[in-house]
Amino acid sequence: MSRIESRLASLGIELPEVCPPVANYVSATRSGNLIQVSGQLSTHANGGIKGTVGVDCSLADAIIAARLCAINLVAQFKAAADGDLDRVRVLKLGGYVQAGPQFSEIPTVMNGCSDLIVDVFGDAGKHARSAIGVYRLPFNFAVEADAVIEIVD
Repeated sequence: MSRIESRLASLGIELPEVCPPVANYVSATRSGNLIQVSGQLSTHANGGIKGTVGVDCSLADAIIAARLCAINLVAQFKAAADGDLDRVRVLKLGGYVQAGPQFSEIPTVMNGCSDLIVDVFGDAGKHARSAIGVYRLPFNFAVEADAVIEIVD
């Protein structure tokens, strides 16, 4: 078992099957050692976390939603790295929170994603980040995150 796979197991995280694209795009594109990973929603096998944060979705639930996005991103990283997560270095995360009109704690929500990535990858998970509040996300999910990673040979 790889170092990262061991870390996932110690954190009690089981990676889901990667979700196929739902429209006219691909899950990831590669140029050299850089991989752009498409947005992953706050979904899981039981449906996921939907709603507008600060209206019908709490801050605590939104942080969990961002964590779900991170787990889905790691599953995509594994697919993009031909199964070898030890070769992944996370360069940037982009976070999008479906936020209500008075909700401004977007960075706090996205810490749910960032914290999991750093917990899993350690120094190789330290990344640049954008955290943006938006009016709507696909299928009414609360959070979406995308990433840029490097495959280290």
